[in-house]
Amino acid sequence: MKIILPLLALGLLSTLFLISRNVDPTKNIPITNIDLEQRADDLGATNPSFAGMTNRGDRVSVRAEQAKPDARDPEQLLAEVVEARLQLVSGTVIDITSNHAEMNQGEFTANLQGDVNVVTTNGYDLNTERLNARLDRLYAETPGPVHGSAPVGTFSAGRMVLDTDQKTGAAHLLFTDGVKLLYTPQTPEE
Repeated sequence: MKIILPLLALGLLSTLFLISRNVDPTKNIPITNIDLEQRADDLGATNPSFAGMTNRGDRVSVRAEQAKPDARDPEQLLAEVVEARLQLVSGTVIDITSNHAEMNQGEFTANLQGDVNVVTTNGYDLNTERLNARLDRLYAETPGPVHGSAPVGTFSAGRMVLDTDQKTGAAHLLFTDGVKLLYTPQTPEE
């Protein structure tokens, strides 16, 4: 074994070098077609992320494909293709995606716009065009219509608010302004 295993390893190693491709050092290295001067002049970040906690201990994380400060207000960040995750102390996870977001660092607010999707681990899948959220406490609202599915069926409403119940401290969703629910009875499992 002391002779066979090292010889076998040498055979495998030499096979790697014999089979590998030849690299032509004279060929050009492929690079992307971006304007480096424009990129250097622009403020911003690619694939930024941030994480924190609300005042009651819920974990918040936000990622984007691109973010840059607003030219008019340096505390305002403009982000593209945003993914946010709220991990509540109760164990529920809320995933939020949107096309755009405006985040105000001083006020701890985020306004998500364009094809906003909210999915919770307890069975809600919501869609809206705009969602205004707080980053320092559990609060989010849709100033316009929201529709989607819930554990009891499909629904639409004129407005939704995610907030903390003052008595129990638990998170709850409140749908208002013309709620329509199509109830789907659950079939008992055998």
